[in-house]
Amino acid sequence: MQHSKAIGRSLTGAIFIIAGLNHFLQPRLYRAIMPPYLPWHGPLVAISGLAEVVLGVLVCVPRSAQLGGWGLIALLVAVFPANLHMALNPERFAPLPAWALWARLPLQPLLMAWVHWCTRRG
Repeated sequence: MQHSKAIGRSLTGAIFIIAGLNHFLQPRLYRAIMPPYLPWHGPLVAISGLAEVVLGVLVCVPRSAQLGGWGLIALLVAVFPANLHMALNPERFAPLPAWALWARLPLQPLLMAWVHWCTRRG
């Protein structure tokens, strides 16, 4: 079981590190998905990208994996409004189909459960 968790942590960390770096490579993409009621789109994209990179690294290190996991769960909660904004405004995000934007919403809790499973101690 521990080996499976280690693989899960490595994959999770790598995915979040890559996604976080992408915030700096394609910031316009991330600014576009932010709800208009949120201020400071540019700085928030940079902060969330940096958080994904740092938390992804923490998840990869066994001693800090639990802290990184809780941080990623909090981050997933924090970005949920952007995912909901996309689902509610599918015309702004073509060619992504509306069904895919809606299907993404219930995947967030599953991703949170995955992060919790692979980063918890024991």
